[in-house]
Amino acid sequence: MGAELPHKKVKLVIPALYSNMIMLSKAEARLVKLFGNIDYKSSSYPFNYTDYYTREMGSSINRIFFAFKRLIEAEDLVQIKKDTNLIELKLSINGSRTVNLDPGYLELGKFVLATTKDQQHRLYMGDGIYEEITLYFKNREWRHWDWTYPDYRSLLYREILLKIRELYKKQIKELS
Repeated sequence: MGAELPHKKVKLVIPALYSNMIMLSKAEARLVKLFGNIDYKSSSYPFNYTDYYTREMGSSINRIFFAFKRLIEAEDLVQIKKDTNLIELKLSINGSRTVNLDPGYLELGKFVLATTKDQQHRLYMGDGIYEEITLYFKNREWRHWDWTYPDYRSLLYREILLKIRELYKKQIKELS
């Protein structure tokens, strides 16, 4: 029988889609209030991997990544997803989102995203929230699964997550 060991803390990462810079700034301020200081903020990049969000958010959608200095417990992701859903709702205009927040966490071997949508590869975590391992780390690079969204398969996103992984690696080394 194996012994139950505590899990290492993980790095909170919140990729955001947005169509309105003012609303993104409001979302960022709320995220900082809830989760503390941001220690990595990517540049903004056009989101042109799918037109899934166009009807709701318009045709000029961008992606940005936020990573937070304070490490979290992995199980906190359920409540974090609920909190970010509430932020999205509060920043909606006429029932349409202006920001889409996709919280997840990164640890050395995987990148996990939370969602409200069930699929065969997602685990139910409680309170209507599911999680999936979106990427895994092998041979010094992030790799994707068959189910990984096209944007997370991109070299750009994997390079961003590599930078965040290096920050996390330093953090856990300092904690040891």
